[in-house]
Amino acid sequence: MTVSDRLRREFAPEGVLRVALNHGNRVLVSLDENGTAQGITVDLAHALAERLGLTLRFVHFERAGDVSAAAESDVYDICFLAVDPKRAKTIFFTEPYVQIEGRYLVSPACNTVDAISLVQEGLKVATVDGSAYTLDLARKPGAENLVYFPDINAALQALDERKVSAMAGIGSVMAKEAERRAGARVVDPAFMTIRQAIGMPTGRPQAAAYMASFVTDMAVSGRVGEILEHHGVSADCTVIPV
Repeated sequence: MTVSDRLRREFAPEGVLRVALNHGNRVLVSLDENGTAQGITVDLAHALAERLGLTLRFVHFERAGDVSAAAESDVYDICFLAVDPKRAKTIFFTEPYVQIEGRYLVSPACNTVDAISLVQEGLKVATVDGSAYTLDLARKPGAENLVYFPDINAALQALDERKVSAMAGIGSVMAKEAERRAGARVVDPAFMTIRQAIGMPTGRPQAAAYMASFVTDMAVSGRVGEILEHHGVSADCTVIPV
């Protein structure tokens, strides 16, 4: 698709591509020792801005729920979030470019056999309010046993203090947290597949079509896979389409 001035204006009405980064997803974005954003979403944002001939500016959020809540506040032009029907009411999503597993981390004091038993036993599960996996779990059996926390650190503290038996989260992040806690473990199977996509506020049809084509090209060409390898997270994510 040709990049016209009209397309650039639709993408970036202020002349700068404002990119929302969700720091709640440690697999996709992080800060280096200098406080500079790095990661998969950062690289994808730069690639898109380069194709469009736009400079970019990052807008930082600590939680995915805060990103989706700001979709109608005109504070960003694109975002990187997991696809969810509730979010899709105000955000256009491309097809997913990677998928990540959602898994339960259980405390050393919890003897549940697997993720299915955990739900059947009615055990309390900590989860981060507004996250994609929370939105998904809230629609499934066991939703009444979810205990909501504002961020991952608060959820982990509740787990450590045995206020909950388990917590939900991104599989690779839960695995790393298990390594830090003697006796803690991640149980099978995954409770969901988290499909990550690029989004933008609704009402920008030409930009949405271009962005959808961009994501497909980045995945099919192998560029997404290269970015995952570069950041050492290829084992944590599956590129879509495979």
